[in-house]
Amino acid sequence: MVVTSPSSGRTQRRIRRTGGSDRRDAFSRRAILERVTGPLATDETRIDRWLCAVRLVKTRPLATRLCEGGHVLVNGSPAKPSTKVHAGDRVEALIAERKRIVEVMRPIESRVGAAIAATCYVDHSPPVVPEAGPAMILVRGEGRPSKRLRREFERLRRAADA
Repeated sequence: MVVTSPSSGRTQRRIRRTGGSDRRDAFSRRAILERVTGPLATDETRIDRWLCAVRLVKTRPLATRLCEGGHVLVNGSPAKPSTKVHAGDRVEALIAERKRIVEVMRPIESRVGAAIAATCYVDHSPPVVPEAGPAMILVRGEGRPSKRLRREFERLRRAADA
């Protein structure tokens, strides 16, 4: 809401905060989704634009580099940045050292909120399994280990020998 102060003539912007406006949020989400997928929306879009629009990558130039590097496959074949995707296409991408397999539900071109973006694809990616690293890592130059740390090292050595 914009308000002009009568005494100084300065324009001030005030934000009215309302609590619990779930209905309004659902309405605005629906309006954005209809705008993105309305009758004027296309039934195909470029893969680099789609990857950015559904928030799988941060920026469109990053999506373009992934496509040019051969890290993106559409329906099993390598994709150029200009490759068109349609609803039902399967996109496989290696993003941030993680294999992502998604099915296009809605081809959108403009970046939308995370809640709306999640409705534009179905994720078939394998679950993320944290790697089991060593329990303790020695860092050169850190100096002499403390008494507690030395005892833990001894326990680890005994467990490895047994």
